[in-house]
Amino acid sequence: MVCHCNTLESKKPRARDLGIPFDGVPGKYNAITDVDGIQVGFSTIIEGDSIRTGVTAIFPRRTNSDRSQSPCFANWFSLNGNGEITGIHRLAESGLLTCPILITNTLSVGICRDSLIRWFLQKNQNCPVDALIDVCLPIVAETWDGYLNDYHVFSVKEEHVFEALNNAEKSNGFIREGNIGGGTGMICFGFKGGTGTSSRKVDDLNYTVGVLVQANFGRKKQLIIAGVPVGKEMLEMGMNISAVPDEDAGSLIVILATDAPLLPHQLKRLATRVSLGLGKLGSISGDSSGDIFLAFSTATISNVPMMKTAEFLPNDQMNPLFAATIQCVEEAIVNAMIAAETMVGYNGAQTNNHVEGCHHRLNNDLNNVVHPHFYIFIHVIQNDYAYNLAISSCHLATGILPPRKKLFVNRNARLHNLEERFKHQTLILNEYLEKVMRLI
Repeated sequence: MVCHCNTLESKKPRARDLGIPFDGVPGKYNAITDVDGIQVGFSTIIEGDSIRTGVTAIFPRRTNSDRSQSPCFANWFSLNGNGEITGIHRLAESGLLTCPILITNTLSVGICRDSLIRWFLQKNQNCPVDALIDVCLPIVAETWDGYLNDYHVFSVKEEHVFEALNNAEKSNGFIREGNIGGGTGMICFGFKGGTGTSSRKVDDLNYTVGVLVQANFGRKKQLIIAGVPVGKEMLEMGMNISAVPDEDAGSLIVILATDAPLLPHQLKRLATRVSLGLGKLGSISGDSSGDIFLAFSTATISNVPMMKTAEFLPNDQMNPLFAATIQCVEEAIVNAMIAAETMVGYNGAQTNNHVEGCHHRLNNDLNNVVHPHFYIFIHVIQNDYAYNLAISSCHLATGILPPRKKLFVNRNARLHNLEERFKHQTLILNEYLEKVMRLI
């Protein structure tokens, strides 16, 4: 089976819908497409029991009648360079992004690069040389999907690249996430990962920041969500059932867009802040991970003969954009994991054990609205904060510091016991919640 997917409105709940407390206010779609003019398309390839890959296409601006792109100021940052983005040296030299962006798997970078150029030439039969310059060194990024996808086959073909580009041209603002496009075969923090997106409205400046990620990095024990050490807690509960090597291998590609008027050096500053979003999730950007980020601005560059002018924000006005970037990256990666579904791939049962067991546990423990451990940990943290506040108030008033409450002592085992009793219906819901809150 070959599944070719365009950007359609998803009915799946996203991380924010499940009550995970992210900072900031998202745009209409909570997606990179909240930055006006951006279009995203996919081609997803699922064949037999071993092909799990695809292509993601991003248009920085709506295409002109000749499929050309008005240039955008752009720059990039490599947190750890064990990866590839083609055309990046020209982008850094010129400070301009002049063509669509493609994201795929590691071994399909070449075919995507060549096919993007061929797609442009087919749309422009009488293309002048000066127009070709803008697309002859296209931007193609990659992450490794070799655990779920049979990389010996080289499944991505020209037709898939064309399909992703054509789908982007006719896309709307909704973006599907998870097992789609270039993210189809990706794994993140030991769970099924893939494509994710998020946006923030920067009300102080009346601008928008949006990101799209292809998430394929991290170890389970590192995962932190909204400050909660979810991965470590799950391992302590005996959920280390991965059959895929537990190593910080893979990569992360982040494409960041904003309509704020920024110059290339300012966009590099924005791209570096992506790293802090990874840090909030617990990533250390391991040695074999290619964590590479590209940022661009869709603000208009005037096109006056012999002279181009551009407005830009002062550097001291960029802090709200920094905060929005960090928030978007954190949420987009979690969105990718929440949207991704169990996938059996290359080498069958070995990969299935890893993805199916762990991903279902992710859904059960994070997404279940009745009694997920995730929300229990949130309550623990909130209760601890309230207790610390009470201690501080008492100390300020009396000068006496009361003994600290002992938190987390045998907590996991006791919470697990309560959960098992609830599952086996020896506790009703109200009793279960009351005992949990007493334990907390």
